[in-house]
This record gives sequence, C-alpha cells and structure tokens, in this order.
Amino acid sequence: MHDFLPYAWFKGKCVPFEEARISIATHALHYGTGAFGGMRAIPDPKDANTILLFRADKHAKRLCQSARLLLTDLKEEIVLNSLKTWIKVNKPNKPIYIRPFVYTSDLGIAPRLHNIETDFFIYGLELGDYLSPEGVTCRISSWRRQEDCSLPLRGKISGAYITSSLAKTEAVKSGFDEALLLNSRGKVSEASGMNLFIVRDGRLITPGVDQDILEGITRASVIEIANHLNIDVIERPIDKTELFIADEVFLTGTAAKITPIKMIESTNLNNNLQIMHKLKNLLNSITENKTKEFAHWITKVHI
Repeated sequence: MHDFLPYAWFKGKCVPFEEARISIATHALHYGTGAFGGMRAIPDPKDANTILLFRADKHAKRLCQSARLLLTDLKEEIVLNSLKTWIKVNKPNKPIYIRPFVYTSDLGIAPRLHNIETDFFIYGLELGDYLSPEGVTCRISSWRRQEDCSLPLRGKISGAYITSSLAKTEAVKSGFDEALLLNSRGKVSEASGMNLFIVRDGRLITPGVDQDILEGITRASVIEIANHLNIDVIERPIDKTELFIADEVFLTGTAAKITPIKMIESTNLNNNLQIMHKLKNLLNSITENKTKEFAHWITKVHI
C-alpha cells in the first residue's frame, strides 16, 4: 500500500485523492500520450512549517518541455503555482515524492496529438528510500533503450516506460534489483528509471545526451556538484566491460537519489566509494538547505 497524500491537483483545483478520476476511454491511457515529472520535497529540518522543494524550477521546465513534445502548451508558472497550492493544502510532515502529469484527456480512439484536449494533474506520496542505500544488484537487460529518432527521449513521455517496465521486471524475476539498458549501438545508456555514473582513476564518467539517456535533473545536479568539488567530469559513451572494472558505479535519480551498484551480473563491484560518498553527502546537505552556495536550488513553501 502506498501512503498517498490526501489531496490531488485535478481539473485546476485541489480535490480529495479518491475523487481525482479519469474515464477508461481517456486517450493517454490507451496511447501513452502523457508526460510526467518526479520531484522530491522534505519538511525543513529547522522549521516543520516549511517544505523544501528540490530544483522545482528545473522540474517545471522539463515537464513543460515534455508537454511541448506532445504539442501541448503548459506554462512553467502554472506548474509551480499549482504545486505550491497543492503542498499547502496537503501539509506533508514526511519526505514526499511528487508526480505532476500532463496528458491528452480527450475521450477517443484515434492516435493523434492534434485537435485534442489536454490536462494536468499532481499527486504525491510519502517516500523514503526507493532503492536500498546500501547498494543494488543489476543485470544487463535483454531490452534495448529506445532511440531518440523513434521516440522523443528528451521528455519523460509515459509511453516510453514500457521498456523500463519490461527491463525492471526481467531483472527482478531473474534475481536482481535493477536493470541496466544498452542503447541500439551497444553502449551503456541508463537503468530502468535512473542515470548511471562510473568512476575511473578519480574521474567521474557518465553517458552523454547522445547516448539516448533521459536528461536527468539529479544527473545534472551531480555533475554541478562534482565541478564544485573539483572532480573531473567526462560525458562520453561507456562500454559494458567498463562497468566491471570501474572503481565506482552508481545510479542517480529523483526517487533513487544516489545509489551504489554493488554487483552486476555475477561480478561483485568495488565497495570503496569515496567519490560517490562525497557527492551524496553534499547532495543531502543541499536538499536540507544547509549549503549556502546551492541555496538557489531550493524552493521554500510555507504551510
């Protein structure tokens, strides 16, 4: 059971979560013509009446860019204002995960993006660790990451997540926690819903945007944090074999935060994760608004 927050933002207002319902004929349900975001927020450790939102502006911008890929006009200020109102009504007292969603709300059977109604909703749930902070085991998926030429991977398009779902279940049913997907060129792309980093010889390496990855906000944040810590960052293709010989391997994402990989296939990985811990410690400090240099990443909502 999930601990959903009591209110959702639906049809332009806050309503009880149970009343936020859509028709079984909703277009997006049939064709995956929706796009979502994932955000985290926590009560301020110094003030329980304040909620700290991590990089709300970046999340709003990406959701609106995703909407544009669906030929839908969604304004960032609408997302942010709706989000703040929704938080004030729910008054969360624990860490939460927030799911804003833009979708084709029309009722119909024709696959299209023209002459169609769209809408936007928000709901959330209490969420601690999505993956074990001690580390996860991974397998290389038999499913390949889609190509940007066949699906708009710069957005979090809901229909794209069939591949993630297949890969995740394949991994879990074969005894692993998570899946790693290669792209069509056989290079490492990402996990089922997270970006990937490795460390080799003190350098932080991650697949670039040309490797059919999602442009993750936590990924971008980790790169900025690494630059702040004077850690060299390289964005380039990663071969599968590099995963097994890397000094560190870890995943990043809004839900996953920063999670180490402790085993891939039958190979146990190095557990001396010095660089990952530096990045993780600073990221945790930033999300709790304890680092002045990154205070602009935090949006405060007074409840």
